[in-house]
Amino acid sequence: MEMLTAKKAAWAHVNEQGDIVIPHEVAAQYGLTPGAHVRLENDLNHVRLHRPVTHLVKVYVEPTVCCNLDCRTCIRNVWNEELGTMNDATFTALLDQLKTIEPRPSIFFGGLGEPLLHPHTLDWIARAKAIGCTVEMISNGTLLTEENARALVTNGLDNLWISIDGARAESFADVRMGAQLPLVIENVMRLRHLRKGGHFAKPEIDIAFVAMKRNIHELPDVLKLAQRLGARQFMMSHVLPYTDDLRGEILYAKSLRDPAYMASPRIPRLFLPRMEFNADTSEPLLKALQSGYTVNLAGNNLGGAADVCHFIEGGTISIGWDGSVAPCLPMLHQHSHYFRAYQHEVKPHILGNVNDHNLLNLWLDPEYVEYRERVHSFAFAPCTFCGGCEMLESNEEDCVGNTFPSCGGCLWAQGLIQCP
Repeated sequence: MEMLTAKKAAWAHVNEQGDIVIPHEVAAQYGLTPGAHVRLENDLNHVRLHRPVTHLVKVYVEPTVCCNLDCRTCIRNVWNEELGTMNDATFTALLDQLKTIEPRPSIFFGGLGEPLLHPHTLDWIARAKAIGCTVEMISNGTLLTEENARALVTNGLDNLWISIDGARAESFADVRMGAQLPLVIENVMRLRHLRKGGHFAKPEIDIAFVAMKRNIHELPDVLKLAQRLGARQFMMSHVLPYTDDLRGEILYAKSLRDPAYMASPRIPRLFLPRMEFNADTSEPLLKALQSGYTVNLAGNNLGGAADVCHFIEGGTISIGWDGSVAPCLPMLHQHSHYFRAYQHEVKPHILGNVNDHNLLNLWLDPEYVEYRERVHSFAFAPCTFCGGCEMLESNEEDCVGNTFPSCGGCLWAQGLIQCP
């Protein structure tokens, strides 16, 4: 019988020279190789070591920007870029380059389109697994037929993220136009039963939920649905308002105005114990969370997400369908979205192309390494709470002297928008 075992604590020690010695397996996991520069962050009772910016951990691969749905929240509602799909030669070039990187980065098949719409995605999963990559994929679930589900299991997919933005058929279809929730549930349940048994069956099923005014009331029921589907992770993101209609759907207007939600030494701290949310505690706790404090819940800082780019912190890079390379998914394609009173245009930041550049060379290019170090310190304009100015109309420069790409208006870096 398979047994669940407790995770063992990892310990470092201080040697006679006063140096901190970290266990080799931990150091290897986080890219702490000789000569690496590691950013330190002090807190009350610990020092946090950030991953070195030279450690490539995860590669987002966009098989296609085409999709079989017409979602209300999709970026394709406001852009005019060419639609396209990655060819096998581009993926082969990328895979050959990943073979030279140790430890091997993981691959996440996603982006702006539906990966299962591409005829080679299933085969590419198997090829990525064959060279030792951990592989994830996100899908709307409508094309998860029995044949595709069997292939995902056989080819070794590690994680499958399913986008579900409503708990009822009507509300689900209202956001994901062209999709039927009962069909998605049926498809995911079938995949669950096709997997080999055990506590950690593969692929792991995970759920992504985009929160808006029109669907936030269904969050408890979507969480129950996720449990029914056997999901091990549930990620909620706010909506990014690409269209004027979506401006009225955002749930984070106060966070864009009030800097108190950020972890700042100037903001007083509120320390809460683990709490039971019930009829007695829910209302006063909600008011406490809105009282202008940086909140620490049972030793965990709830305000620590501001000014942190999880694409850079996580050691990721993004590959578009044509092989173009960008620091993150948002800067892979030109698009615009609303930000407070402004329409913010995001211009792509393309570092090169895997068809004619080596990915590792692009990753370690001194100018790009310096950019990632700058993002680590996040010395950009505080656009999210200062009110904004005409410089917020694009990401070309900001009011404190940063030139393209300027990240001050990035909602991912404020912990409001999340990608798996």
